[in-house]
Amino acid sequence: MLPNTGKLAGCTLFITGASRGIGKAIALKAAKDGANIVIAAKTTQAHPKLPGTIYTAAEEIEAAGGKALPCVVDVRDEQQISDAVEKAVQKFGAYTIAKYGMSMCVLGMAEEFKGEIAVNALWPKTAIHTAAMDMLGGSGVESQCRKADIIADAAYSIFSKPKSFTGNFIIDENLLKEEGIKNFDVYAVKPGHPLLPDFFVDEYPETISKEVEKQQAPPAKDWKQYLQQPRLAAGAVEETFKILKTALSEDIVKATQAVYLFELSGEDGGTWYLDLKNNGGYAGSGQPSDQVDVVMTMTTSDFVKMFSGKLKPTMAFMSGKLKIKGNMALAIKLERLMTQMNSRL
Repeated sequence: MLPNTGKLAGCTLFITGASRGIGKAIALKAAKDGANIVIAAKTTQAHPKLPGTIYTAAEEIEAAGGKALPCVVDVRDEQQISDAVEKAVQKFGAYTIAKYGMSMCVLGMAEEFKGEIAVNALWPKTAIHTAAMDMLGGSGVESQCRKADIIADAAYSIFSKPKSFTGNFIIDENLLKEEGIKNFDVYAVKPGHPLLPDFFVDEYPETISKEVEKQQAPPAKDWKQYLQQPRLAAGAVEETFKILKTALSEDIVKATQAVYLFELSGEDGGTWYLDLKNNGGYAGSGQPSDQVDVVMTMTTSDFVKMFSGKLKPTMAFMSGKLKIKGNMALAIKLERLMTQMNSRL
């Protein structure tokens, strides 16, 4: 793991979501240097399924060697953010480093504050075990995750760099390799167990992109017009599977190795499958010939939106529009395939 150097001693970090999970892990890493931590989070009372409050986090931070200022902050409330910043200035003089969930703002802010404030985005290569991951992935998902310590170490590396290091989109593992870290098993919840790739990081982007590009798909204009109509046309699901068949190949099958079953409700619903495990791949209605790895349940309308790029699978899952049973890692592989297809169609 990345050792502490003391570089953050006396620095003040304003960390949203620091009452638990990744935010707290970053706070504890900085606290070992003697940093000041503003804990900006909503939880003031313990939740039965989500351990930790801003006050228990403050106790842990001070026990680790830092100074803590717990502030009740809902990031959707501008006044609460302003109040927390004012309290931080009153107690610590100013804050020098902040952690927010604001990746989309990185490039613009990096340019706007160039030479004054460094702005970077940090993303995990694999799933990180948090209470939220337990809720999304279900029992046993922790064995496929890394601990939040890897994000904390990567964030610490970024905090230690000069202001000229700005405008970067960083993957935790890549950065730590540059820092000389070679043993990543120390970050695994269950060392040696296969890890679940992060939802938004491509595992086989080049293979899938090249194969989809080689296939003869319907003209992009016709595809988009057909699948993005305000009302679901009769036979849209069947047509979607016809288009899917044109994008299948042995290389995509080799990179995926999974059989998916779709249980669709509503008009043009029923049971459909996508076999990305055998030969050059198969797709159609009914049951597949091989064992199913992932079952996805949703409406026909949402299914068509998902495959036409209007509905992100991750958002569909988190909002309850998509139910998933089976191997979550293989479900994520299908999302990547859909992303690559949409970029070409």
